[in-house]
Amino acid sequence: MTRPVIAIDGPAGAGKSTVSRRVAQALGLRYVDTGAMYRVVGVLADRGGIDCADDAALAALTERLDLRFDERPDGVHVIANGSDLSTAIRTAAAGQLASKVSTNPVVRTRLVALQRAMALGGGVVMEGRDIGTVVLPDATIKIFLVASAQERARRRAAELTARGETADVEQMTREIAERDRRDETRAHSPLRPADDAVRLDTTSEPLEAVVARVLTLLATRQNP
Repeated sequence: MTRPVIAIDGPAGAGKSTVSRRVAQALGLRYVDTGAMYRVVGVLADRGGIDCADDAALAALTERLDLRFDERPDGVHVIANGSDLSTAIRTAAAGQLASKVSTNPVVRTRLVALQRAMALGGGVVMEGRDIGTVVLPDATIKIFLVASAQERARRRAAELTARGETADVEQMTREIAERDRRDETRAHSPLRPADDAVRLDTTSEPLEAVVARVLTLLATRQNP
């Protein structure tokens, strides 16, 4: 049987990373966090003094980008151009940078090409915002996770607090709502579920139960 390709989309904080990683681990598949890829570009652009609207500079940055995901005992490490950016890309500021560079068609075109290359041959769980609609429209199964802005802000604040960063839940709720607006209304690859995606609400659903739902849906799809 062909190794499955699982596309998991949704807005920030809906549980994509946790669900995707656990599904990948349960099935022995490769895990790819495309949101991390945009965060990497945002962080590198910021460090290099590159404006998010500078197509030429962003094209040069993404063309020389060497990026991989390393699964280690303490989690997945994001290695870009030889440097471990796993911590740097998980700040609130990195999330805002990612949202900005992700609206640039030059960046999206380059990263989509990289993402498709990573999925060649199957055996991958890929999470993002346009996986089922743009990156992997022929995925074995497509999942679209959602959750309320308030719950997503609470989760993100808890992550930041655990790392010793300060977090204002009300402010984060506003920022998440604004990011949703940008992602949903951008001209290039807007955030939306694929027509054949299964929508799962994680607001009050334990993520373990969501993982089980995804595994059951995949089994049903592969063995109708």
